[in-house]
Amino acid sequence: MTEETRGAPEARLSDAGGPEGGWTDAVARAALRDLFDTAVAAADPRSVLAGHLPAKPRSGRCVVVGGGKSAAVMAAALENAWPDVDLRGVVVTRYGHAVPTRRIEVIEASHPVPDQNSERGARRLLRQVEGLTRDDLVIALISGGASALLAAPVGGLTLADKQAINRALLACGANIGEMNAVRKHLSAIKGGRLAAAAAPARVVTLAISDVPGDDPAVIGSGPTVADASTFAEARGLLARYGIDPPTAVGVRLAGDDDETPKPGSLTGVDFRMIATPMMALRAMAAKARTLGLTPLILGDALQGEAAQMGSVMAGIAQSVRSHGEPLRPPALLLSGGETTVTMSPRATGKGGRNTTFLLGLAIALQGAAGIWAMAGDTDGIDGMDEIAGAVLAPDTLSRAVAAGSEARAALAAHDSHGFFAAIGDLIVTGPTLTNVNDVRAILIA
Repeated sequence: MTEETRGAPEARLSDAGGPEGGWTDAVARAALRDLFDTAVAAADPRSVLAGHLPAKPRSGRCVVVGGGKSAAVMAAALENAWPDVDLRGVVVTRYGHAVPTRRIEVIEASHPVPDQNSERGARRLLRQVEGLTRDDLVIALISGGASALLAAPVGGLTLADKQAINRALLACGANIGEMNAVRKHLSAIKGGRLAAAAAPARVVTLAISDVPGDDPAVIGSGPTVADASTFAEARGLLARYGIDPPTAVGVRLAGDDDETPKPGSLTGVDFRMIATPMMALRAMAAKARTLGLTPLILGDALQGEAAQMGSVMAGIAQSVRSHGEPLRPPALLLSGGETTVTMSPRATGKGGRNTTFLLGLAIALQGAAGIWAMAGDTDGIDGMDEIAGAVLAPDTLSRAVAAGSEARAALAAHDSHGFFAAIGDLIVTGPTLTNVNDVRAILIA
């Protein structure tokens, strides 16, 4: 039984501000799931996009292009906000993430490794912005996943080359900024090239951030944003991680004569954030206060190895529980960002950043009383499986042993999904149609 079907009761507050009956296991679990749903709702394009739109165009064409896990629902939200504007265009989203649209075409493609539809969709976007004038408006809808979903290899490269380098980057432990520095120099659309192709039209980008620090140049590899990274940087990253690229990729990166548009070179571009990790964390903090919890946001851009971060967070939670520092219980520690999981040759199972984080947390806590946790990806996908994340409870380790699973062995085998599946504590939501990266909450009663 997965977490979303447990039927745990909603947390009801007592006159003292906490839940009636105290922080029981059922109440803590219900509160954590409510907090995750709050984070997702805070980033839903259907409720936030309209407030960030530019003035409606009075003349010229309005072309809509975009990519990402939220691209289709963003397109639908734009159509609803501007029913009287003549919109046309194409967006590319992940398989299973399409929603009905009336005027904007939706193409589904593969993520995190691109496929033929990723290339077809990217080429369609580039054709949409050909031959525009200063009177035309381009609205670019960009969200997490656009890097893989918009794959237009530069001349001399094939889709197979892009697929190979993507797999190597995903497995080596590189962070999203490092991966994108390489991707931009292999692409005809990333690193500002889409905006350059649309010139001299005005380009307004509406973005949902899924990256630490909300750097516009990193979100979706910045197709409408000038790029400060270089060919030399891309070469250095491959060398640092010991990646032996396909021959054509090596040849491409060896040159320096086709750089991406650099800062200051793009004009008529406007970039607007419509949802970010911090917005989601602040919504969770506000919800926590209604549940009688004192929230502390530790940061929205935490990075590092997932299991190690779990160990660090365990130390903070134990300090709250034992010493009332840095805040007194009942408390909630909130964090966001994107950890990494470096695969080992012994990895035989399946797992993602969030469940690996929770495994590291569980091992460090060793069943400490009064501490529950949740970690999940707001897009509903932790790693490559249709799993958003999981919930951790004081009895997680003992129930796992009873189910024939041991935490350290699961961590070594990279089988965090299997570990939490065995005890029924996975969070499975299906596609949420948004993505502001991972959110983590530790409840200390």
